[in-house]
Amino acid sequence: MAVKIVIKREFKKDAARQAFDLLNDFRREAMKREGYVSGETWVNHYDPCRIAVVSTWQSVEDWIHWEESDQRAANEAKLEGLLKTPAKFEIYDLGAS
Repeated sequence: MAVKIVIKREFKKDAARQAFDLLNDFRREAMKREGYVSGETWVNHYDPCRIAVVSTWQSVEDWIHWEESDQRAANEAKLEGLLKTPAKFEIYDLGAS
C-alpha cells in the first residue's frame, strides 16, 4: 500500500535557501531508490524557515529502507547544523485502514 511521508523542519534564519537546495539534491538521490514514487518540497508562505517535504513511496518498507540507509543519514547530517529544531516525521497510509 502506498504511503506518504511528511517531514517538517524549521531552519535557522538565513539557512532556508541553502536547506531548500540541499533538500532538492536529496530528492534526486531518493528518486533512484526502489519504491520511490514522487516528492515535493513546500515552503511555509509566512515563514520561509519552515519547510515540509512530502514524499510518496510504494510501501512503508520501501521508505524504511531509504530512511535507514547510510546515504540518507549522510544527507541528514548535512542539514543538522542548519536546523533550529529537530525534524518531525509522519507516515500516512492511503485511505482508511
